[in-house]
Amino acid sequence: MKFSRHRLIGLPASVLLITVAGCSSADDSAGTAVPSPDTEVTKLCQNLDGALPREVAGLERRDPEPRSVLTAGWGNPAIILRCGVARPPKMIDPKVAEGRDPDAVAGGVNGVDWLMEDAGDGAYRFTTANRLAYVEVAVPAGRDSSAVLIDLASAVKKAIPRGIAD
Repeated sequence: MKFSRHRLIGLPASVLLITVAGCSSADDSAGTAVPSPDTEVTKLCQNLDGALPREVAGLERRDPEPRSVLTAGWGNPAIILRCGVARPPKMIDPKVAEGRDPDAVAGGVNGVDWLMEDAGDGAYRFTTANRLAYVEVAVPAGRDSSAVLIDLASAVKKAIPRGIAD
């Protein structure tokens, strides 16, 4: 029996796909979209991944699916960090800078500037400002967002230099 080369290469990939799909669990781990930044930002995000704390706001790290150095998570419901996201439109909105937007506020915590956006239902989204990569942190309702930002500040300062991302 003769197989074409393409069939032999495709076979292991399909077996791997079936194996991975069959091993997925029904646990409570969160899922999130993985950003797709350029190479330079990806390197900064890899550095951030290595600097992130094991605990944030007293919650153990539980990374979301799919696993990536561009994402991290803590607790359940999860606090989700995504590194290398696009600049949020509100970051350049004059109403935010002037304090006239009720759903977005600029501020800083422990040397890291953040844009805070109301994500609805008591949840908030924070995005770093004045850094060479945008880091987004989604904090679900009921979590202490100030503790989250305090716990993440040293890792962000260490891994993502000051500057303008785009």
